[in-house]
Amino acid sequence: MAADKQKHLYELIKDFDEAMLVTRTQDGAIHARPMAVAELQPDADAYFATNIDSPKIGEIEANPQALITFQSGSQFASIFGRASVVRDRAKIDQLWSEAWRMWFPKGKDDPSLCLLKFEAKSGEYWDNSGAKGLRYVVEGMKSLLQGDKPEIGETQHGKVKAA
Repeated sequence: MAADKQKHLYELIKDFDEAMLVTRTQDGAIHARPMAVAELQPDADAYFATNIDSPKIGEIEANPQALITFQSGSQFASIFGRASVVRDRAKIDQLWSEAWRMWFPKGKDDPSLCLLKFEAKSGEYWDNSGAKGLRYVVEGMKSLLQGDKPEIGETQHGKVKAA
């Protein structure tokens, strides 16, 4: 069952180009910012490109616990895990995208370019897309008339733990 939920989570988020990365600041406040996804793996581990001088680097080095979230009109996911700074030039070469050149004008050899590796520990998703969304509306109307709460299927909502 857990493998099915993990697969569904990946299928839900695999086509997202951006995610919100949430970290803690040095004074403990929560800080969220959009990040372009450089790579997303089936276990929900991810890589993001960033500048080594970005404040998020200090936040992650002080407290590596992080959260990434994904959202579309009818699909939502949040994944909790640990972030770390990666300066591996081979991995940077592998993931390099010309779209990053606007932030890193020297290209993949820009010394300010580094990666954030996000290692997923647990996740949760809500999927009301397609037929699932229509089913939810029907269940919602039924429950409204009956005074109950709607039933939510496992492909609509699930929690996933890392293996």
